[in-house]
This record gives sequence, structure tokens and C-alpha cells, in this order.
Amino acid sequence: MDAPFRVVVGVSGASGMPYALDLLEALKDLAEVHLVLSQGAKRVLWEEMGLSPKDLHALAHRVYKDQDLGAPIASGSFPTRGMVVVPCSATTLAKVATGLADTLLTRAAYVHLKERRPLVLVLRETPLPLPTLRAMVQAAEAGATILPASPGFYHRPKEIRDLLGFVTQRILDHLGLPGKRAPRWGET
Repeated sequence: MDAPFRVVVGVSGASGMPYALDLLEALKDLAEVHLVLSQGAKRVLWEEMGLSPKDLHALAHRVYKDQDLGAPIASGSFPTRGMVVVPCSATTLAKVATGLADTLLTRAAYVHLKERRPLVLVLRETPLPLPTLRAMVQAAEAGATILPASPGFYHRPKEIRDLLGFVTQRILDHLGLPGKRAPRWGET
């Protein structure tokens, strides 16, 4: 596939795997997807959806092991449109906020910050304790977009897919990619 855009998708071990699946499905025909899953993501993927990593691998063009710090996405010389971490655990957020790049997922996020490329962190935590709030501010100050998985309701969702689509559309918007996953305010 000659994709016009290359996007890195990191999946970490927070609740919210349906958001990752929805984004990967939306990106399939829009971009060349480079995927990395944390160890925690693999467990949560099974617990929440009964899926294995291979189910997500099928939606990506390249898949990397989280331990492979020599992968192309670990280098600033590997051009991308941006990176999304969905869902983004509080631990991954804290690592990104402090520049701790000890896994491929966090190294790729670090690279996106240092290269000033879009980095979208889709948190799905509640309530938010003070350390997480501080890490959100620190990551935002470093250049990340904090995009909580908090769907709107003005589009009158009828199914879970509509709620997921709302968040996916916001992610696509922040990457500058087209998409029709949810109507916009004022659209019928």
C-alpha cells in the first residue's frame, strides 16, 4: 500500500482497548500504521475484548516488539505524520512526561516530542489523582496533546461504536487526517 501518511500507534495497558481497535480500523485505509503494544496492553486486550495481539497486528502495516529499541520508530530520522498512544496508561503518561524512554513505545513517544511531531495521548483513567494531573500538564508542556477518551453526546449516539467514533474522529483531527467517524457540531 502506498499510504500517504505514516502513523505510529502505541497501545499501553490501560482500560479502553475498544478505542485502540476503532482507531486502527479507521486508520487502515488512511495511513501506513506502525504498531507497538506494551506487555500490559496484551493482558488488557484479552481481559476487555477476548482478543490476542495478532488481532490488532492484522490492522497494522508494521508491528514491533516493545523491547526493540532499534526499531525504525525509535529514530527521529524515520518520518511520521504523528503518534497516538491509545489507551494511554497513567504509567506510560508519567514516562512520556519525564522523558523516560525505556521501551519502544515510550522511546517512540519521546522521539515525537523531540522532533516536534504530533503526539496524542488518549487517557482513559478516572478519577485522576494529583500525580496523573501533574504528568498531564508536564506532557502537554513538552508538546503532547492530552485527549481523554471522553466522548461527547451532542451527536446523539445510539451504540457504543458511535461513542468510540467520537473519540477516534478527534484523534484523526489532531493528526490532520480525514475521517467521517462522527458528525461535527452543527452537522445533521
